[in-house]
Amino acid sequence: MADPEENNGRERLVSALARVAAGDQAALRDVYDATSTKLFGVCLRICQDREAAEDVLQQVYIKIWHRAGRFDSHRASPITWLCAIARNAAIDWRRANGTVHLPERAAAAVADTSPLAPELIEGAQQRARIFDCLEMLEDRPRSAIRAAFFDGLTYSELADAMTVPLGTLKSWVRRGLVQLRGCLGDD
Repeated sequence: MADPEENNGRERLVSALARVAAGDQAALRDVYDATSTKLFGVCLRICQDREAAEDVLQQVYIKIWHRAGRFDSHRASPITWLCAIARNAAIDWRRANGTVHLPERAAAAVADTSPLAPELIEGAQQRARIFDCLEMLEDRPRSAIRAAFFDGLTYSELADAMTVPLGTLKSWVRRGLVQLRGCLGDD
């Protein structure tokens, strides 16, 4: 059963993105306030450079401003959609700057936003649920999803590392994400 507070946060974000799509600048500020810490973490993990991550984050919100009308809450959760934009922008920055190989673990100092205890507990519960669902996947899709979404590897880099065709890798990831979505009850 989904947490009512989690659903409320999702609904607020969906509503804010709809207002952004209509040109509401205050709504963009609401989206920023609700997501900037998480999206900065995504950018920092991939860029491995704080200044670059800040620049990429700025570009992410410009993209959100221009693309908010494309968001479809029936296809993805708002945070998943926003994280995908941040991930892709950070990977584009890495490619443009000639740094394509990421270390296994990104050492990143994220700004201290001092979340409140309920936020910490909710986040820990969400992470535990995601990791439990990930463990239910077969080895190859699980490894591919972890490397792509947690370590920031591109599909091409991952296909090379796993010595499989790019199409095969993408199929593994796609099927794994469908299974994850079903497990998480995000339908």
